[in-house]
Order: sequence, then C-alpha cells, then structure tokens
Amino acid sequence: MQAPKQILTTWRKFDDFPMETLSKAWFYEKKRPNRQRDITEMKKHRSQYGIAGNCFDLSIWLLDEFSKDGIEAYPIGHGLKTNSAHAAVIAIDENGRRYLCDLGDQWINPILIDSNSEDYSNEKQSGFFPAADVEVIPAGQIFDIVYYRPNGKRSQQTYHTEPIETAFFLEAAEWSQRNVKPTPLFECRIPYKSEIAHWEFDNWKSCLSTSEGLFHETTGQTVEDWADKISLLAGYDKQFLIEALEIYKGGTIWCMRE
Repeated sequence: MQAPKQILTTWRKFDDFPMETLSKAWFYEKKRPNRQRDITEMKKHRSQYGIAGNCFDLSIWLLDEFSKDGIEAYPIGHGLKTNSAHAAVIAIDENGRRYLCDLGDQWINPILIDSNSEDYSNEKQSGFFPAADVEVIPAGQIFDIVYYRPNGKRSQQTYHTEPIETAFFLEAAEWSQRNVKPTPLFECRIPYKSEIAHWEFDNWKSCLSTSEGLFHETTGQTVEDWADKISLLAGYDKQFLIEALEIYKGGTIWCMRE
C-alpha cells in the first residue's frame, strides 16, 4: 500500500508543512486582486515566515513539485466552491497505480487506492495517518477511507477519483481563499514518543491525537500564548502568528465574504 520511492521523495519535502487557515486570513487582508497565492508567493512566504497554507495551497504546491520531479499527478476534491470544500492530489507511479496524497488532512504517507493492484490490501493499515489505522475501500470512481481510532472510534470519508480540470480547480481555490471562516484552524504532524501524532488548534481550543487517545489541552490562552505554542510546534514566525490571530480575535473576519 506504500507509494514507491519516487513519489515518497517528493512527498517528504512537505513533512513539516502544516495545514492552516491563518495564512488565508493574513493574505486576505492584503487586499490583492487574487486571493489564491501562486507558487512564487507561497515559497516566498514560506521563506519569510515559515508558513504553509490551507488544503488548496498545499495541493497546488504539491502538484507543482510532482511536475518538476517528473511524476504524473492531478487534483481531486469534493464540495468545491462551498464552505465544506476539500482538496487533495492523486499521484500515479510508472506502472499506472494511483496513490492518495492528502496534505490537507495531514496524512503521514500517500496510500494506494487501486484494488486491482497486487499490492492492494483491504486490511487495516498503520503508518499512513496520525493516531489511526486506515482501510481503503475502492468503488468505481470513488473510494472510501475508514479511520480506526483508539477506543474503538470509527469514521469514514469519501473521495472522488476523477481529475478536476486545472482551471476549475484554481477557480475553486480562489473561491475558498475569498471565504474565510470566523475561527482559526491549524493542524500539524508532530513526533510523539514512537509515533507521529496530530496536533490541532480549532476555535481557540487545542488537542493532541495519539494512538493512546485524544488529549485536550488547556484553554483560555492569550493570542501571544497561542503564537508561542504554534511557533514552537511548527516553526512559524511569531509576529506573523500574532498578526493573523488578531485578525480572527478582532471579529473582522465576519466581513470576509465576497
């Protein structure tokens, strides 16, 4: 179920890239004609502030790196041009096998989705997603991912495999960047004991998902406290974090709808 070395080599470039909406709010306030940053802008901001972006930013950047590395890949997604939109990437190896590459949901590794491959297994798999085993269930032009979490908790997500035309994908990305939700979101993969865990900051609360269970952290910190925490975990520039978090804290985010 593991992707071949060529795909993994490109994927590894993004191991320390979080998924977050702080960059979205911060860049929105710049009042540029286009709210979706291009590759040059994203790389510049990464160099300046250590930042990454939301699922569209990450997918666009990953697609660009796959292209540079000679790997066939295309964007997928669901709920595009809605507030529930999600974007990811399918990469194809030299034998035509397809792999889900989802930085937006902070997967640890890409995973095979073709049931006709001799490497496919319908058994639960570990090492692909933080704090959960996963099962891939293909069904025509869709496939389901079943997540098995500690204490018997189970959830499911459906992906569509058909490629999204580039122009429409970029339109959907622009729509997403022009519609900012009123609360901040920040997710990252972090080392925890002998595993990769998932840390999430959502609506001014944080938690850590591990194979031992879900740990809710202390709430009620100031903007500066959260900036310190996120900077420590993900290497983001503290002043950038304060500026972005203040946008949310000030409530002006409610006006960010076009």
